Amino acid sequence: MPDFMHIACEEARRGIESGDGGPFGAVVVKDGTVISSAHNMVLATNDSTAHAEIVAIRKAEQALRTYDLSGCEMYATSYPCPMCLAAVMWARIGRVTYQYGPEEAARLGFDDQAFHQAFASADFARFIEIRASAEPGCAGLFERWLTSDHRRQY
Repeated sequence: MPDFMHIACEEARRGIESGDGGPFGAVVVKDGTVISSAHNMVLATNDSTAHAEIVAIRKAEQALRTYDLSGCEMYATSYPCPMCLAAVMWARIGRVTYQYGPEEAARLGFDDQAFHQAFASADFARFIEIRASAEPGCAGLFERWLTSDHRRQY
């Protein structure tokens, strides 16, 4: 079976190298098969909602020709922001596995803690399982962003 978190990390690397957006990648999987993969496209599209998770969901829905991704799971390089968590729930994706926590993203300037706190009373566990990962292929991904020429544009 493919290492889905590794694929998400490779997407994030592609995004960093191309300057498309921040150091984020996501993969949607169903029945052990990659349906879609994407990286952050915020800078490339001038679209604040073009987070890796959103782009991957859009691509998966197009590929499967449905807006209902029940039975799918997502692998993401970072704990999803509230917008992406909501999109995951709307798409009916049942599980998200992530590499970096919100504290690590905040260290780079991607601080969405205020958004998380605004939704703190929500019971996300009723809708979706969220768990951490330790994919060696993601090692250094956030540090790479810190040295990227594209970081200044973000």
